[in-house]
Amino acid sequence: MNILILGSGGREHAFAWKLAQSPLCSQLFVAPGNAGTALVATNLPFAFNDTEAVAQAVQQHEIDLLVIGPEEPLVKGLVDSLRAKKKLAKLRIVGPDQQGAQLEGSKDFSKQFMQRYGIPTAASQTFTAETLEDGLAYVDSHQLPIVLKADGLAAGKGVIIAETVAEARSTLTDMLTGGRFGEAGSKVVIEQFLKGIELSVFVLTDGVNYKILPEAKDYKRIGEGDTGPNTGGMGAVSPVKFATAKFLNKVEEKIVKPTLAGLQKEGIRYQGFIFIGLINVKDEPYVIEYNARMGDPETEVVLPRIQNDFVELMMATADGELDKIQLQISPQTAVTTVVVSGGYPDTYEKGKSITDLSVLEDVTAFHAGTKPGFNGHVLTDGGRVLALTAIANSLENAVMKSQKAARAVQFEGKYYRKDIGLDLLRYQD
Repeated sequence: MNILILGSGGREHAFAWKLAQSPLCSQLFVAPGNAGTALVATNLPFAFNDTEAVAQAVQQHEIDLLVIGPEEPLVKGLVDSLRAKKKLAKLRIVGPDQQGAQLEGSKDFSKQFMQRYGIPTAASQTFTAETLEDGLAYVDSHQLPIVLKADGLAAGKGVIIAETVAEARSTLTDMLTGGRFGEAGSKVVIEQFLKGIELSVFVLTDGVNYKILPEAKDYKRIGEGDTGPNTGGMGAVSPVKFATAKFLNKVEEKIVKPTLAGLQKEGIRYQGFIFIGLINVKDEPYVIEYNARMGDPETEVVLPRIQNDFVELMMATADGELDKIQLQISPQTAVTTVVVSGGYPDTYEKGKSITDLSVLEDVTAFHAGTKPGFNGHVLTDGGRVLALTAIANSLENAVMKSQKAARAVQFEGKYYRKDIGLDLLRYQD
């Protein structure tokens, strides 16, 4: 089977690493990929949202299975465009169509969807430039802190938690009339702030059947102790200590099943991953957000714990046969530490030479923002550069191995958080 993965980050390297292990994988391609995917697959030099280039590659390389990593092509309708091409009728695709991807593409759509199907989430209202005055009045009467979310895709930066009414008013005005977040901020969802501890649950569905993958906790802020601005993710841990069997059963009954039932009722063809961002409030799960794909860097701790043949799992998803799969999950703990470029998530430089990758032991180095250099050198090519994943029989050992690797890797301006997983080590039931 010939397989094409779309994307260029750590998530896509993890997909490639896992798919390449299967005897069913004949040829593996990634577009555009990075220096890490080049180690296990053939990188193709085109953008992942270039529909015609994707279609041509599928035909040229006789692709049987397409796995779409990032959210942007899903939200823009890549799946619909490919399925409309008669020449690609036999192509298996893992990723929802445009309507299904609206779970991530529009915060307003997802909030209304949750309300229709009784899925627990924070109370909210949505405002536009035309209803700005109503929005400001809503802010004035709202409890603090106040959460403001850009409706559309904003590269993970469209959520503001305002600590004062003045900050909330200025933020709302800036988003709706000042162009902050561009088109993504033309609608703003204002919602109740929920206090609790966050985690992510991942569901793989073929449209009818589903499998709940290992849960994970990621670390979004740049600074230790969860301080500073949000990033794309500075690390992740799986499993999550406080996600007990009882809690996860509540997630399945109150969130997963109603979500899938709602999609089916609305005639949405959804074959792919649903990332459910949750908050545990006094042992009750509430949905913070949906994503229409796997998370990054959560993928780098979830996939290493899945023991199934991953090609079989992806085929069953595309063929509507997930009910025939018995999911096998390792009981071990996975921890990933993300090493980033100096200055990230603001301004940073690219093209720094990465050294000491060859000396890493007991970890898998998933490349996120890298590119091949001259004479076999690997260069930085993004803010998040590497996700260093360790597997061990205990959280303590997995943390130790991942952090040791983060210390070992070298490039100019390197930064990483030294507290990934430490909150879970301290966690008491």
